Amino acid sequence: MPAWINAGCSEYAQRMPRESRIELIEVRPAARSGTGAKSVQQWLAVEAERIRAALPKRCFKVVLDERGRLSATADIARRIERWKQDGRDVAFVIGGADGTASALQQDADLLLSLSPLTLPHGLCRILLSEQLYRAVSLLAGHPYHRE
Repeated sequence: MPAWINAGCSEYAQRMPRESRIELIEVRPAARSGTGAKSVQQWLAVEAERIRAALPKRCFKVVLDERGRLSATADIARRIERWKQDGRDVAFVIGGADGTASALQQDADLLLSLSPLTLPHGLCRILLSEQLYRAVSLLAGHPYHRE
């Protein structure tokens, strides 16, 4: 990722309170070279297995997709509140250039859209990090969020 993406994500991760920390786990995309041409669906299936292997055990899985459920920041804040009460880790999955495998989407506890626009996954990282920080700030009554 370009430095500006890493800087943007780090900025919001550092602002998060200790009990709502953000941890970025990057999953290397499937190598798309070599003999035997694979379809996009086959590459996505390989990537889905890598993603599944990186997920915390028994986590609440949120897969980001432009066709997912649109939520306002206040809705995300309410979800975070419920997730904290539930006591499970929450994993947000941002797909690569081709998105995510349909099997991974079907296995998700929530299919969420940050926007109906198609966004590059690096920009999604920053947008998601900011919205998580904003939602946690809203729960804490911090003036960062304005309705």
